[in-house]
Amino acid sequence: MPKKPCVDKDTCIGCGLCVGSHPEIFAFDDEGKADVIAEGEDADVEDAISSCPVSAISE
Repeated sequence: MPKKPCVDKDTCIGCGLCVGSHPEIFAFDDEGKADVIAEGEDADVEDAISSCPVSAISE
């Protein structure tokens, strides 16, 4: 079932792991921070959450 993650813009450092790994879910905003552009499969969202080095992504 698709999930829509959330990005804490105050915590995000714009490293690009989520955008690079899951460009169908994330993109960079005008400030160079991650932005959610679509829902993603559970496994992809969980991967992005666990991969974020500053824990800026949540469900």
